Amino acid sequence: MIINGGGSVAEHQVAVGPEAFEQIVGLLDYPMSVVTTKVGDERAGCLVGFSTQVSIKPPRYLVGLSKLNHTYEVAGRGATHLAVHLLAKERQELARLFGGDTGDRIDKFSRCRWWNGPEGLPILSDAAAWFAGHILGRFDLGDHVGHLIEPVAGVAPERLGDLVTSSDVKDLEPGHEA
Repeated sequence: MIINGGGSVAEHQVAVGPEAFEQIVGLLDYPMSVVTTKVGDERAGCLVGFSTQVSIKPPRYLVGLSKLNHTYEVAGRGATHLAVHLLAKERQELARLFGGDTGDRIDKFSRCRWWNGPEGLPILSDAAAWFAGHILGRFDLGDHVGHLIEPVAGVAPERLGDLVTSSDVKDLEPGHEA
């Protein structure tokens, strides 16, 4: 529903209800990350837009994985840890690889540089920063499942430059629908 607040329509048209929420979040420019995991010999990773720190003491981070995503399926087969990678803006090709292709069809890790990190997690060599966390719990959030993690390891530079954000990948055709 749109309400005209008087005066110029362009200046005072206001969305209300669910439309307002959709409009607001559509305007936000969230940082994107690549989340990786491993179960047995199977590696998986995907581009994630729903993630955030949720506690300082103790440190906790929440990662939302789409229920339609290959990485969600792999994580659900017994993953104990996730790795969260921040990408510098000049590494958009990694965001496109992990967001535009699906592990159902290709081995994403054969197309990028990575190494075995803590708990055997695949760590992207070209990430600006990363941390790995132990999965403490999983929560149904609608079309995504939240994975609450406790950070256990990571690498951080003194400062981060510009990171890949949602506006950088808004034209990306996802490997799976969200």
